[in-house]
Amino acid sequence: MTDPAIPAAAPKRRWLMALPLVVFAALALLFWFRLGDTDISRIPSALIGHAAPRTTLPPLSGLVADGKPVPGLDPASLEGKVSLVNVWASWCVPCHGEAPLLTALAKDRRLQFVGINYKDAPDNARRFLGRYGNPFDIVGVDDNGRASIEWGVYGVPETFVVGRDGTIAYKLVGAITPENIDAVLKPEIDKALKAGS
Repeated sequence: MTDPAIPAAAPKRRWLMALPLVVFAALALLFWFRLGDTDISRIPSALIGHAAPRTTLPPLSGLVADGKPVPGLDPASLEGKVSLVNVWASWCVPCHGEAPLLTALAKDRRLQFVGINYKDAPDNARRFLGRYGNPFDIVGVDDNGRASIEWGVYGVPETFVVGRDGTIAYKLVGAITPENIDAVLKPEIDKALKAGS
């Protein structure tokens, strides 16, 4: 026998009130698992297979290598050689982690190493390169971030492999790590070196 004081529709109403919470929890779980699976280093670049941006950047003032000022970025310098273009900043925590790996990689003189210093103070950028060593043959300063937008940069650090023809062959989003340097970056560099040789 049912209590006449409690309407029969009350359990149904409680369930309807809980429905939005159940739907929200299900969506939250779905987003959590999908986002947790995302590897940002696999984000494709629309620029792969296209010419590198024709961006001219001034040199990092006061940066000297072998007694000569290190030049800024001239788009023509990306043609005729396979280039590794690294977008970095002294304030970027992952850049500090990748710096020793980039310096070791720069021993491969088959490549030209180009740095794009992103929204950084010149003194801090020079101190950063003094601390870890300067792997770059060219360092262009992108003080307002516009050139990095043209390169399709999501955030620092990012690294591009540019072929001899000035075409972007590969883009690594995020820091160079011991895992991705051998598994991904070096094979992409080797492919670019073999192409057009």
